[in-house]
Amino acid sequence: MQEKTLVLIKPDAFEKQHTGDIIAIYEKAGLKILAMKLMQMTPRVAQKHYAEHIGRPYYAELEEFMTSAPLVAMVLAGDDAIARVREINGKTNPAEAAEGTVRKLYAESVGKNAVHASDSPESAAREIAIFFSAIEVLD
Repeated sequence: MQEKTLVLIKPDAFEKQHTGDIIAIYEKAGLKILAMKLMQMTPRVAQKHYAEHIGRPYYAELEEFMTSAPLVAMVLAGDDAIARVREINGKTNPAEAAEGTVRKLYAESVGKNAVHASDSPESAAREIAIFFSAIEVLD
């Protein structure tokens, strides 16, 4: 099934200049870029994006990290894109991520884990709308 998913190349991976390498991994897997932008996440956007995490012990650190430097936001599309991107990214903990996954290759830690990807069609729709207007996503 054709799906869309949001991917964020987080500040840690962007600052270490891994953006092009990460994008190439998605493209080699047959995923299509429908939208992409370089941006700096604001606290307001972080609160919308990570709403379900507000109030948890790690939230302040997460918001500080995600607003600390530029990131790249993308909409990727393809057959079963949500599950495929999550598999390509690997487990959140890079020590547990499979060889060749984005996080095994580029993540520093559980907190600085290089990328974010939507976890369901509902999350993808909600998250894409936070980062992109309808006219910015080229179907």
